Amino acid sequence: MLSFQFAQGEETSAAGAVNEALRWTDKVWNKIADPDMWLNIMFSSIRIIIIFIITRIVIKVVYRIIDRSMARKQEGKIRVNPRRFVTVGELLKNATSITCNFIMILLLLSEINIQVGPLLASAGVLGLAIGFGAQGLVKDVITGFFIILEDQFAVGDVIQTGTYKGTVEVIGLRTTKLVSWQGEVHIIPNGAIASVTNYSMSNSLAVVDIPMKADLSLDESVHLVKKSLVGIEERDLNIVKVPDVLGIQSMSTSEYVVRIVAECMPNSRASVERQIQGDVKKTLEYHEMSNQAVLEQAVALEKDEGDGTGGA
Repeated sequence: MLSFQFAQGEETSAAGAVNEALRWTDKVWNKIADPDMWLNIMFSSIRIIIIFIITRIVIKVVYRIIDRSMARKQEGKIRVNPRRFVTVGELLKNATSITCNFIMILLLLSEINIQVGPLLASAGVLGLAIGFGAQGLVKDVITGFFIILEDQFAVGDVIQTGTYKGTVEVIGLRTTKLVSWQGEVHIIPNGAIASVTNYSMSNSLAVVDIPMKADLSLDESVHLVKKSLVGIEERDLNIVKVPDVLGIQSMSTSEYVVRIVAECMPNSRASVERQIQGDVKKTLEYHEMSNQAVLEQAVALEKDEGDGTGGA
């Protein structure tokens, strides 16, 4: 009796499992055979493809606009550094790509019935937390973007910011790398760049002060200086035009100082000043040697005349 009841229970359980499987199969088959579902899938797939294609088209169009805008700005600038325009263009393209792809992802999630509201809320909370923890990084990135966009300086320019001076080697969104004339490399966070002195934006002015002995007349000293500067713009191509001799800058009982100024190419002031000093020094040395030779010749002539008179 007990074995019969046990066998009957097993048969009932098996029949229930079979019925459940049949019901599940029928449900799946009904869904598969449902034309409305396939229509929804087809239309959703078409919308997804259209969204993707429109996103690609928008990105391409914006890229073309950015390229043309950068080309016009590059042609209209007096001092052109192609790297600067390439950098700005790439930054704008990256921002465009990120924005368009983000919007596309949200639209695609909506098409597959995923609620984007909670995702946006979570992203907002996460972004707020990251923003509080990375305020310095955000400041560096924003400052770096405006440094490039406003054309404050470019790769190859000589700048000074704070106590750091050197040639710009790399401009990044977060840091700027300077190399001093001694080879020191300074890596400066862009957020720390409060003010910048750019020595490469326009021509420099070389200033040279030449001390002259007080017994040398002003006219003679100016003549010697001008003589030494003849053709200097050919000897040093960094000199834009012939230097000007301004005259006496200062004076004392033993000497006076003659000032010379020369317009030169950016970042060439030191070399031009050395060139001017060297040329003036050579002219003064030659003048001194000539005077010494004339003096020695006069002394020798007087001695010869004295010997001749004594012998007579």
